[in-house]
Amino acid sequence: MAAATRSCRPWGSLPGLLALVSAAAASWDLTSLRCNFGSFCECDFRPDLPGLECDLAQHLAGQHLAKALVLKSLKAFVQDPAPKKPLVLSLHGWTGTGKSYVSSLLAQYLFQGGLRSPHVHHFSPIIHFPHPSHIERYKKDLKNWVQGNLTACGRSLFLFDEMDKLPPGLMEVLLPFLGASWVVYGTNYRKAIFIFISNTGGEQINQVALEAWRSRRDREEIGLQELEPVISRAVLDNPHHGFWHSGIVEEHLLDAVVPFLPLQRHHVRHCVLNELAQLGLEPQDGVVQAVLDSTTFFPEEEQLFSSNGCKTVASRITLFL
Repeated sequence: MAAATRSCRPWGSLPGLLALVSAAAASWDLTSLRCNFGSFCECDFRPDLPGLECDLAQHLAGQHLAKALVLKSLKAFVQDPAPKKPLVLSLHGWTGTGKSYVSSLLAQYLFQGGLRSPHVHHFSPIIHFPHPSHIERYKKDLKNWVQGNLTACGRSLFLFDEMDKLPPGLMEVLLPFLGASWVVYGTNYRKAIFIFISNTGGEQINQVALEAWRSRRDREEIGLQELEPVISRAVLDNPHHGFWHSGIVEEHLLDAVVPFLPLQRHHVRHCVLNELAQLGLEPQDGVVQAVLDSTTFFPEEEQLFSSNGCKTVASRITLFL
């Protein structure tokens, strides 16, 4: 099957990504590759995996494991006309390493409306579940919301941000939706995608990356087998994480634990150049260096990893233009 031609742009930030959603959606050909992965186009589900792969390759700095895991999982899932269970991914890593950026790209390249699609549902603990004392109401509402929206469209995407800030016990209501049953409450839900995002495991990932650097191992030599056990343990041992006693980890319902490595100085430089391109500006050595000089790195001795990843790059650039 011939791949559709697509030009990746250096969007660099979520605001730029959202601004281009409508233009990108308007240009899609419903008979193109995006609708021919073994299933019909459902709702506004328009998978463009070549576009996603291109964007990740150009703009996601320093995340060889995340790129490979996300793409491999999505390709296998989208190409299967009758998946055995929903796709469930858990993204872990230090702040500013690209977790939210990747989740926004998944919405962009899977649904015609991107993050504004009626079939993309983004949950934030601060916005949707702010009061732990209301946990029973939240559980009922979340179960009804997921069930109702899967009834309306089996091809739905559910994003759960800041899992380490969710009220304990809330996620247990998702357990029936994440397994391999044919139906739940009369709803066929096997084509849904669930993405969970958290900083939990970030310190452990950073330690593995630091030890690899001290041992003079290439960053790309760090494998999932080194990271998945320490991330899983960090989650299971954290009573403040949304997975705490939910059964989701214990019953092996995660299809992939996706680690995001801490970013080094050259990765932050990559982010600065992307952001300048997003602003329509040519690379400016003075601005790039000023942003790097204003960025805090750790550990104190090595000054190796950015404390905020690329999270504050956009705001810092405006200070030096």
